[in-house]
Amino acid sequence: MFKENELRAEMARSGVSVNELASALDINPATLYRKISNDGSFTREEIGKIIDFLKLDKPAIENIFFAH
Repeated sequence: MFKENELRAEMARSGVSVNELASALDINPATLYRKISNDGSFTREEIGKIIDFLKLDKPAIENIFFAH
């Protein structure tokens, strides 16, 4: 289960805007808003880029993308 609030919190802690993250993912900001707000249907490649861009550690990764 994807946790929108946790991703947004990590973005805020890193000082990263939706536009910046969208650019890092090479997608339109509107597409990123939709992915974050609807169901978090990110590809594996996108998840990897998010992890690298936000420098997420294992607990954060599990909490955001693989929470129960």
